[in-house]
Amino acid sequence: MSKRIQFARTGGSEVLDLIDVSPAEPGPGEVRVANRAIGLNFIDIYFRTGLYPAPSLPAGLGTEGAGMVDAVGEGVTHLAPGDRVAYAQGPLGAYAELHTLPADKVVALPDAIDFETAAASMLKGLTVQYLMRQTHPLKGGETILWHAAAGGVGSIACQWARALGVKLIGTVSSPEKAALAEQNGAWATIDYTKENVVERVRELTDGAMCDVVYDSVGKDTWETSLDCLKPRSLMVSFGNASGAVEGVNIGILNQKGSQFVTRPSLNGYADTPERLQMMADELFAMLESGKLKVDISHRYPLSEAGKAQDALQSRQTTGSTILLP
Repeated sequence: MSKRIQFARTGGSEVLDLIDVSPAEPGPGEVRVANRAIGLNFIDIYFRTGLYPAPSLPAGLGTEGAGMVDAVGEGVTHLAPGDRVAYAQGPLGAYAELHTLPADKVVALPDAIDFETAAASMLKGLTVQYLMRQTHPLKGGETILWHAAAGGVGSIACQWARALGVKLIGTVSSPEKAALAEQNGAWATIDYTKENVVERVRELTDGAMCDVVYDSVGKDTWETSLDCLKPRSLMVSFGNASGAVEGVNIGILNQKGSQFVTRPSLNGYADTPERLQMMADELFAMLESGKLKVDISHRYPLSEAGKAQDALQSRQTTGSTILLP
């Protein structure tokens, strides 16, 4: 038997239960991973609340972790029991001691990167990789706006932007978070609880505004984000922390300067084993070079997954949070 978190109905963190299960044997093309560390992400809350529907209920939760290969299924030749691995995609169920998933969603983990760092950085780091290197390939010299710059994804984005020579303006909710974002490489920060974001962007850029806005907040920041863009620039909406963007008349993109908008996802970019490996290789190289460091500011036992999610949802956290089985 092994332990896992599951939920039988959607709702608040109280719907999460820690149960004993018989771990699934890996089928053809699958691998079973003994987790050493598990990543905590906002998308987990989306599934728990029903914003993103789970395939069926009861369901496991989580898609990110790192550990050792425990068993492999028929046809798996690139991985073997005992291999160090990490993953960020696949079926729900990473909140567990043992997790079975498709082998093509798992990448080998270099010895230089520990399990906690991998679990804290795979989903967030691969997200920043596709946003900065593929959705809009930043070359250096651009000015961008990044909402929630002191969070887990934002902390990685600030460092990656600095390494690329990009001016990242980060929105934050406190002086402490501003200091953290600037320490990580943000060119400037805006405290949205006290400052008008659009006016401050205009001041910081001498009226030029931003080449790209990266928005994981959603409904509450949609129009503000568009107003921070240069004409014919790109709005990247990649999250719904405040709720989904709904009821949008596409004509607003014309009114605000012939803007472009995209709603990407990790699964839309890491859609083949080769592409996933390419993205992971770049992330691992950034980690090994020291250009990217992961701040694991909170660690919770697996049994306290609900408490960890509450802290994340109420924006009490900075950096990355992990669960330890």
